[in-house]
Amino acid sequence: MSLPVVLQAAGATPSPSPSGSTAPAVPTLQDAQESATNAASWVEQNWSTWLAMGLQILLILVVAFVLRAAVRRAITKLIDRMNRTVESVDGTALGGLLVNAERRRQRSQAIGSVLRSVASFLILGTAALMVLSTFKINLAPLLASAGVAGVAIGFGARNLVTDFLSGVFMILEDQYGVGDVVDAGVASGEVIEVGLRVTKLRGDNGEIWYVRNGEVKRIGNLSQGWATAGVDVTVRASEDLDRVKATLDEVAEQMTKEEPWNELLWGPIEVLGLDSVLIDSMVVRVSAKTMPGKAVAVERELRWRIKRAFDAASIRIVGGATATEDTEDTPDPTASVAAPSVYSNTASPQSEAATPITPQQRSAPK
Repeated sequence: MSLPVVLQAAGATPSPSPSGSTAPAVPTLQDAQESATNAASWVEQNWSTWLAMGLQILLILVVAFVLRAAVRRAITKLIDRMNRTVESVDGTALGGLLVNAERRRQRSQAIGSVLRSVASFLILGTAALMVLSTFKINLAPLLASAGVAGVAIGFGARNLVTDFLSGVFMILEDQYGVGDVVDAGVASGEVIEVGLRVTKLRGDNGEIWYVRNGEVKRIGNLSQGWATAGVDVTVRASEDLDRVKATLDEVAEQMTKEEPWNELLWGPIEVLGLDSVLIDSMVVRVSAKTMPGKAVAVERELRWRIKRAFDAASIRIVGGATATEDTEDTPDPTASVAAPSVYSNTASPQSEAATPITPQQRSAPK
């Protein structure tokens, strides 16, 4: 029982405070009991709702993580199956030439990483929205704001989105990989790194090109399938074609049998015939199929051998399609002397017309 109640029961009144203001009421034991009773009743009324919400949130999280683990495991198995397929092809006769196992492995890892990230984002994002809806939070303003922000980001970073999507499709379609020599239009060279946004190329002079994937409109891959080595040999129009063809066939047969050219060549070296015929020269074309990226080396070696064989056979190679045949006669010593000019004769009409007219002198006065 509080002090004011005791004083009132005794018939005494509490003395006023010196300041004349009443003291703050002190909570009594009965008030505390009532507050505890109200809290207990409120908890008793809502504990079932809390328990249901907690179980619902727990179920959502468990399902989300189990589904995420299952999807990631399925993607990993798919990537492993792709790698096993590559290894089985690599064991065949032409597997080492047609299939680059390391490149396929890197490509499959990149695809798997992208797929796992997308799956995790979708599953966990959906679970987060379901948890918020469990707390009776209105998601309409949140989704509307996210939609507006997404549109704004899409317009502001449309080049970034374009680069990213182009990089994903380039990897999925295996348009090129590390080590390939490509012509991307804006730049050409050897691919040293393939990213989802930027592709790095090393040019012929050692420079590194950073090419955005969204800027690439067409790709010419010089390292897939096979390459063609072509050499044009220009000889004089008076040369014997049968002798020229026989010399070229001998060079081709000898080069095909020697190492390492027998491994780089995917077919016989063929003399295709005359590519063009002019008044003073003719062009004979030689062609061969080679391994990807080895056409330049084969062309250089083929030119070297053709030049040596033609020198041994006394077949002269002339330069260019408009080259003139060299003559071995003694040059005319008067060829460097200029033609006589009419101006060298002072009595010629041309010389007199070009002579300035001298002014007439005035006669002295008489």
